[in-house]
Amino acid sequence: MISYQINKSATSQAGNYRAACRTRSGAEFISKISIVVEEADETCFWLEMLFEAQLIDVETFQKLFKESEELLSIFSTARKNAKLNK
Repeated sequence: MISYQINKSATSQAGNYRAACRTRSGAEFISKISIVVEEADETCFWLEMLFEAQLIDVETFQKLFKESEELLSIFSTARKNAKLNK
């Protein structure tokens, strides 16, 4: 169940990021990148749940969670900059 949710939110990030890169306007980009931010945050949440349920070892969790947080930061910054340049 949790691994399904992680897969779902992670692949949604990829699809929506691709869509964001192909938008026709700044407003459309902000809308799509906002979905990416939400999905990135959801992936972090599900990784935390996986760890709390003791279904993943500490080292693997730390690697995956660090990468997920980095992606969340990148996408959040892209959204912030897009809003500033609007």
